[in-house]
Amino acid sequence: QKHAKIARPNLGKFARNEYAILGTPCGEIKNLAQLISTKLSDKYKIAYVDADHKSADDASNMEGSSLNTGNKLEYIDKIDFHRFDEMGDINEFGHKRKFIDQDLVLINGNHFEGNQQILVIDSRKSLEKKLSKLTNVSLILFHKGESKVPDYLRSHLTDFDDIPQYSITDTTAVASFIQQKLGNSLPPVHGLVLAGGQSTRMKRDKSQINYFGKGQKEHMFDLLNEVTDQAYYSVREDQTDESNTLQIPDTFVGLGPYGAILSAFRSNPNTAWLVTACDQPFLTKETLELLKSRRNPSKVATAFYNPETDFPEPLITLWEPRAYAHLLHFLSLGYSCPRKVLINSDVEIVHLNDPVVLKNVNTPEEYEEALKMLS
Repeated sequence: QKHAKIARPNLGKFARNEYAILGTPCGEIKNLAQLISTKLSDKYKIAYVDADHKSADDASNMEGSSLNTGNKLEYIDKIDFHRFDEMGDINEFGHKRKFIDQDLVLINGNHFEGNQQILVIDSRKSLEKKLSKLTNVSLILFHKGESKVPDYLRSHLTDFDDIPQYSITDTTAVASFIQQKLGNSLPPVHGLVLAGGQSTRMKRDKSQINYFGKGQKEHMFDLLNEVTDQAYYSVREDQTDESNTLQIPDTFVGLGPYGAILSAFRSNPNTAWLVTACDQPFLTKETLELLKSRRNPSKVATAFYNPETDFPEPLITLWEPRAYAHLLHFLSLGYSCPRKVLINSDVEIVHLNDPVVLKNVNTPEEYEEALKMLS
């Protein structure tokens, strides 16, 4: 093992959830993809992947484009949408970067592969020479006039009897099937208590302050453990206790909470992380449940609006798996502020009736005030 072995996100050729549609002419595939998108686009961000081989032989295809003068990239604000035209090849790593924010990618399987496939039984287009692409068939559709799956497909698909079958015209059933699959693949939520701070302003360890009969970090851990699948402590490397498997030491050092969130994603990039600080004694289980209930997995994160700052509150935030790429991108630009990521990304904002629950306690004076308010 020459390089460090780190956890990788569960991505296909383009995104986490993708379906390559194949077995019928390209025009039929595009039409089916459009019908599916029409039914699901109000809830999900959907992309379509196709190829246009005709354009390669059409000289007029480049007319009016600055790419025709030697440019490698052209951006045009089309008012209703944004358009990027790019010269050069794009490999699978480039594809993953461009599709990171998509909930679903529908693919013309005649040209590209996908980690899941939808087969169309159409006698005009044999799949006999494409069996190697059929690695995870999720759905079989019958084109008009078709009713039988060819024997070569039956013998190739070991789980044939478990694969749902519909008519290609029953797009409501197809869309419902995909929506159910998307719901079942929703990433789990883990909790992260930020307990690695230096507590400089408090002049003692904030994580050990006892408001509720136990250290504050234990209190926050217990709260998160009730509302997530599993809670963890975020700690500095010098705080690590190897016997405690519920600690995530900083692997992005010197970045404060930003590094802690990145370290959590590095340990598990396939879960969402509900992050809280350990100095928030007013935070309740009900507040955390509210945030989770308002979760929008199509966004980068779901966060509370803090009227005191007039910005999203970054340290009581549910960060989706796609946030990992956004956080790394902002870091590459020289920013290590989680609030800046929230302000400049597509996030779900939740408003509270009583925002006092967002208040954190950083100084001895704030501690005394907190004791009075809690009593």
